[in-house]
Amino acid sequence: MSIRILVVEDDPAIVELITYNLEAEGFEVVVAETGEEAQLLINEENFDLVLLDWMLPGVSGIELCRRMRQRQETTAVPIIMLTARGEEGDRVRGLATGADDYIVKPFSIAELIARVKAMLRRAAPERVSDVITVGDVSLDRLAHRVRRAQREVRLGPTEYRLLEFMMERAGRVLSREQILDGVWGRQAELDERTVDVHIGRLRKALIRGKESEIIRTVRGAGYVIEAA
Repeated sequence: MSIRILVVEDDPAIVELITYNLEAEGFEVVVAETGEEAQLLINEENFDLVLLDWMLPGVSGIELCRRMRQRQETTAVPIIMLTARGEEGDRVRGLATGADDYIVKPFSIAELIARVKAMLRRAAPERVSDVITVGDVSLDRLAHRVRRAQREVRLGPTEYRLLEFMMERAGRVLSREQILDGVWGRQAELDERTVDVHIGRLRKALIRGKESEIIRTVRGAGYVIEAA
């Protein structure tokens, strides 16, 4: 699923509880213990959702929320505020600052997971759907199967991850660096030409006979997948 969630929390016990349960659901979890650390991560990386503690050392959660909403790159990232402040005035303030949801500590982990999934379904349904479709190409995550019209497309594991990553972001031009980070991970020491090789293999698998090209090269920018 490759959905990345940033957990901004300074209580180790809560961090461990949240991380364990989110990872058990298949999410990728990144943790920041301070507002400053979270700010650096948000500036440098992309996240699909942020779980944000109100009371943090240094930059507060409410201030970090305000900053995220002021930046074009993060203005639409879903934010769920975690806090011990349960009064109505505090909830109103958190929501008014830009939080999308509000959970009061102590909370049920089942409720937290349900809120996270509900938020992701509203914000990015293509990221949590079992089946993604772009034009006549469909990718079934549960069956781990790709079809083009009535034809089954056989892919290796890397090409499958590449196709899934691009279909989740259909219509967006993705740089080679973004594709490397998203498919192979930031720690992978690979040349950007690796992307070109696997794009070539994916294109070959997706096209038979008179079928049209759905992956377009954008000169000087990268690649985009879109309905033919």
